[in-house]
Amino acid sequence: MASPGGRDAHLKNLGARVSRELSNRRADLVVLPELSSIDYSRRAFNQLEALSESLDGPSFKVWRAIAREHATHIAYSFPRRAERGFRISLAVVAPSGNLLGHYDKLHLADYGASMEKQYFQKGGHLFVFEVNGLRIAPIICYDIRIPELSRTLVVEHGVNMIVHAGAYYRDRSFYSWHQFAVSRAIENQVFFLSLNRAGDDYGHSIFCRPWADQEREPVVFAEHEEQFRHLTVECTEIKSARRRYSFLKDRLESYNLPVIGLPAAAPAK
Repeated sequence: MASPGGRDAHLKNLGARVSRELSNRRADLVVLPELSSIDYSRRAFNQLEALSESLDGPSFKVWRAIAREHATHIAYSFPRRAERGFRISLAVVAPSGNLLGHYDKLHLADYGASMEKQYFQKGGHLFVFEVNGLRIAPIICYDIRIPELSRTLVVEHGVNMIVHAGAYYRDRSFYSWHQFAVSRAIENQVFFLSLNRAGDDYGHSIFCRPWADQEREPVVFAEHEEQFRHLTVECTEIKSARRRYSFLKDRLESYNLPVIGLPAAAPAK
């Protein structure tokens, strides 16, 4: 999907497949991966003037119709045309068809197969929405590597679930991705859906619960193939994990403490 025509045909096809899936089994929330409307490639990024959208653009129109038809929320990602430049965005449309809001990727990847800093600008706000009493926040791909973001969403904004839309190419950073996802879920004791694009060079999405052990392992998706997975989230799991393991409650108010021993080191850069 590196042209407007290809994008629109893909959206129509993907929308029809999601609609069929929801006809067979409804869901309260549908989540799609990073830049789900276009290809993740330099070829596509070179066409952002033509491929980027406003918040009420082609992606919104497709997903609004399906959200209304199936009374569901849909979280989808697209290249957003901003006042200056472009953003990698994720928006959420409600069952009413109203746009609940959007999130612009805060941390841009520029290593391995990624070249985002050459094409996009980082965002400047967080976004939290609610589905059936569950407070949910989106983050996008490279955002997972910055633990302060997920921690802030949980401890300062009461988020119960993080939906992480990704485009994890199978380069040298691919191996550590699942470890980051499990860590973000357990250290914050929240549900964490880390959803990758499908294909030979992508795949292997993962869904993590607020706690994991040998009896409660994360749900791992197909190695490469596109698939729909239905997942159930119960807030009681969060309460149980936090009651049993109290490390969130046991945090200090600040870790800006005196250091003894070696001289202070320069801040990490």
